[in-house]
Parts: sequence; structure tokens; C-alpha cells
Amino acid sequence: MSAEFLTQEITFHPEHDETTKPIWRTFWILSLLTGIELTIGLIIYNIHKGDHPNTSLVLAFKGMVCILTLAKAYYIVAVFMHLGSELRNMIMTIVVPLGLFVWFIIAFLWDGNSWKNLRNEYNGMPPSQQLEKPAQKAPAAIEKGAKD
Repeated sequence: MSAEFLTQEITFHPEHDETTKPIWRTFWILSLLTGIELTIGLIIYNIHKGDHPNTSLVLAFKGMVCILTLAKAYYIVAVFMHLGSELRNMIMTIVVPLGLFVWFIIAFLWDGNSWKNLRNEYNGMPPSQQLEKPAQKAPAAIEKGAKD
């Protein structure tokens, strides 16, 4: 090794050329989407703190957050996992099983909720074997007033 190589200082000078533009664009898009999500989250928090929260407005904001989250997930997969530049068949081999998996989860949750409601309604027995619920007795004050 030469003495010149050992004494040479290594410096790093970042160059902003055409290869860094997509990275910065991705950074700003994801930052903007995250900022919008956080703003909507603060709005939802402040609506819940109020005296009479508007449930339909909160539900609409939560739907917007879900849509923005899906947009961020799509953008991350398309850019960082390079799925956006793949062939359509390759994309479909990933997206279709993912869609089926999400559908299965929704179907199982729906069926589980239905089972829970039926179990609570019928108490685990068929309707023919269920006992009648006893009639509600009137409070003593109402019975006393009826006798007078």
C-alpha cells in the first residue's frame, strides 16, 4: 500500500441527482398522507371530547382514515417492494390471495358475531326446549295505587 492511500481523507458529498428524486417524492407523499391521518385523528379526538359527539361524522372520518391507510399501504408496496413495475400477472398472484385472505377474515368475524347473537338469544337450546320467561311483576306502588 502506498503512503498516499493511507493518508487520503475519505469524505462524503451527497449529490442530488435524478436517482434521488423518486425517493424524495415518496417521502413527501407518505409524509403528507400521514399528516392528514394525524389531523383527522385529532379531529375525531376533539369531536369525542365534545358534549354531543356526532356519530355519523366520526364514522365518516374513520372511513377516510381507512382509505388513506390503504392508499399508503398501496404506495409502499408499489414503490418499496417494486410491485408497481411488475407484470400484471405477478401483481395478481399477490393481490388475489391477499383479497381472499381479507374476505375470509371478514366472513369468519361475521359468522362468529351471528353465532354469538344466536347463542345469546336462544341460550344454547332450540326454541322448542326453551322455558318461557316469567312475566315482569309490577312494582308495589303501582299495585297499591290500583287497589285504591
